[in-house]
Amino acid sequence: MKPKEGLRDTTELATKFEFNPKDGIDNPALSLAEDSEPKEASKPRFCFLKKEDGESFGFWLRQEVGKSGHIVWQVTPGGLAHRRGLRNGDRILEVNGVDVDTMEHHRVVWKIKSSGKQVSLTILDGHAYELAKALGRDLVPLLPAHKRPQLFCITKDSSGFGISVSAPEGVKGTFRLSVPRDGTAYKSGVPDGSWLLELNGASVERWTSAQLNKKLRHSSNPMGLLVIDSESQAFYRQHGIKVTATIADASLVPFQVRKLYMRRSPEGYGFLLKEEKCSSGKTGQFLREVDRGLPAEKAGMRDGDRLLAVNGEITEDLDHQEVVLHIRADSSQVTLLVIDKEGSTFYDSVGLSPLLFYDEVDLPKGPRVPHDDSSFSNTLQKSSHPTLMSSPCPPSQGSCRNQPPLQQPNNGLSTLAEKGQDGLSQAF
Repeated sequence: MKPKEGLRDTTELATKFEFNPKDGIDNPALSLAEDSEPKEASKPRFCFLKKEDGESFGFWLRQEVGKSGHIVWQVTPGGLAHRRGLRNGDRILEVNGVDVDTMEHHRVVWKIKSSGKQVSLTILDGHAYELAKALGRDLVPLLPAHKRPQLFCITKDSSGFGISVSAPEGVKGTFRLSVPRDGTAYKSGVPDGSWLLELNGASVERWTSAQLNKKLRHSSNPMGLLVIDSESQAFYRQHGIKVTATIADASLVPFQVRKLYMRRSPEGYGFLLKEEKCSSGKTGQFLREVDRGLPAEKAGMRDGDRLLAVNGEITEDLDHQEVVLHIRADSSQVTLLVIDKEGSTFYDSVGLSPLLFYDEVDLPKGPRVPHDDSSFSNTLQKSSHPTLMSSPCPPSQGSCRNQPPLQQPNNGLSTLAEKGQDGLSQAF
């Protein structure tokens, strides 16, 4: 039989190459080429997640033995994270504009948990990440250099807030700030010529000049401003990143979260925990009746401080009895994160948790896959809590003076955290 026309012996088409031990493998088909991953996959992606009440972000964050990075895992099909483009195996490089790739895993968990209902993530495809690590590449150059927006707290004096605003005629949402040197805005650090993004937590994107001026005249005191410079604004627009206060630099805001470490005395800690209304209208846990000379006062507690976290567990969304339980779980010591009344009021006015800008979380250190399971629980299941009905504290207040410690919470994991031999996962 004659061979069909147009067909050639495939041996003639084979690429011939020789292996030279000095040069290594010189067959490009077998080399680890830079273009082995699609170009788009090798670039970071920017994802903004904002959840509603009762909704989750829809993914787990995982750390695995023998693998680098903070791994996106168990992305809920059709969930918020999935709709925003997160996929199983992706690595998180930044949380709210902060580089977290080499950060301890529990701190990354904290950053996402303390972000509240919205978080901004910089993501890299898992295969591209592993390839970069295998080749010893530095991932920092993949993250374009830019400045974050800045959050400011401005107090009104007899001459006002110390700013004036200009805007193009007929254009909504574009406002440039003039900051005279003798005004309170300048003293607070607001850069002259910066662009206004938010006023007291509300976006100005759809506001007219008349609307903004009215808002300024009736603003609370102090006032919260989120601003950005022209170059950074262009960067965020180019990359399609939604700019909110969650990614802000708040280093010039005068209110700081304080950490109080206390060892229990025979008389107790010496304060009263009360559930009260916050300036936002929501309920919060406040510290009252601080006894002189007892551990609470010695640790720096002040009457009216708002409680934010107990032993590394965020308590802002826990009810009063759950918070009392966490404080009394250890019979000998406790660590609290608090902010003063003025700071609580300011952060309520801008719609943010003060913990968003707090990094010195008191969580276990050591291995990248820790042994302390309970420290990674997002919220403990109510079913694992012992009843508090036997407590002499009224429902709206809990005394931490000389009450006996309550039963310690179940040390098992909540349904929102899992630990296995190959790693540890946390649900969001």
